Amino acid sequence: MSYIEETRIALELLGSRLRLARLARNEPMALFAERIGVSVPTLRDMERGSPTVQIGFWLMAFWALGRLDEMTPLLAERESLIERARREREHPARRRASRRTRSA
Repeated sequence: MSYIEETRIALELLGSRLRLARLARNEPMALFAERIGVSVPTLRDMERGSPTVQIGFWLMAFWALGRLDEMTPLLAERESLIERARREREHPARRRASRRTRSA
């Protein structure tokens, strides 16, 4: 499967979940769209998984649903392999010799 196909599926799933969350809150599209600062057609695009919707609108939707904190792990800074190698070279981990068991 190509990255384009994987992305399309992920966006459609995200949009479907957004729609279900909005409906669970019993919010009409017009009211929810107003709360997150988008037009109804933009919200419709979000719920359909359109790749053209700005990420800021998604973040506002997560905020409106009380789920913005779930984005934190996605936005967390990661250590690159180069940074990890540099850190390990500067501060090598202490290692112990393995224990040998004596046989009788």
